[in-house]
Amino acid sequence: MAGSSIPKDYKLVYEQDFLDASSKNDFVTTDASVWNWGKDKKYGYIEHSRKSDYTYKVRSPYNIALVRKIVVKEFILDAKLQQTGKEYGHRDMCVFYNFQDRSNFYYTHIASVTDKHAHNCFIVRNKPRIKISFETTDGHNWSAHKWHDLRVIRKYKSGEIAIYMNDLSKPIMRAVDKTFEWGQVGFGSFDDTGRIGSIQLYAPEVKKIPQKDPFLAGRPAKKNEGI
Repeated sequence: MAGSSIPKDYKLVYEQDFLDASSKNDFVTTDASVWNWGKDKKYGYIEHSRKSDYTYKVRSPYNIALVRKIVVKEFILDAKLQQTGKEYGHRDMCVFYNFQDRSNFYYTHIASVTDKHAHNCFIVRNKPRIKISFETTDGHNWSAHKWHDLRVIRKYKSGEIAIYMNDLSKPIMRAVDKTFEWGQVGFGSFDDTGRIGSIQLYAPEVKKIPQKDPFLAGRPAKKNEGI
């Protein structure tokens, strides 16, 4: 999937194949103790290995790893995801984008079953998450493949958000919202376990910023920045 159907004015602004443990330094996280680096027969990856003790005043996912220092407004994000938890309705992995700070961002929750709190696109804007997707599927079968191909398309001018899993011919979710402009991208979960591998981020424009820690409030005591 990576590299296919990329507009000519987009360029590869970030890439990570997780070939060694140093790759985890590219990310800043809510809780360093739950994130690990690993490798299987096909891919290197980082993984959120358990539910975090991290909490925050605005209800939204707890396990978050953001790509450091890079912000984009309009983009295409490709990644490989593997959900490693047990099957239940809200078995999930999440992707975050246009992340402003801990209280303001978009995220997509990809789960086994859809409802108003699961398997939809959401906005967090200084209050608990609100569903913004107008189209979704009944759910995603995480057990169908070991690794799943994710693509997120964000078009700022139109507000379009489109989420694809394993098939570029039809999105599994669509939303329209113009609230947030430049922001970080990242991955994680509400409280499940999973792995992220082989990331490619394409954008027509990119900004590099000093990394401020967006997760200081709510972080468990004595945890260091990053993984």
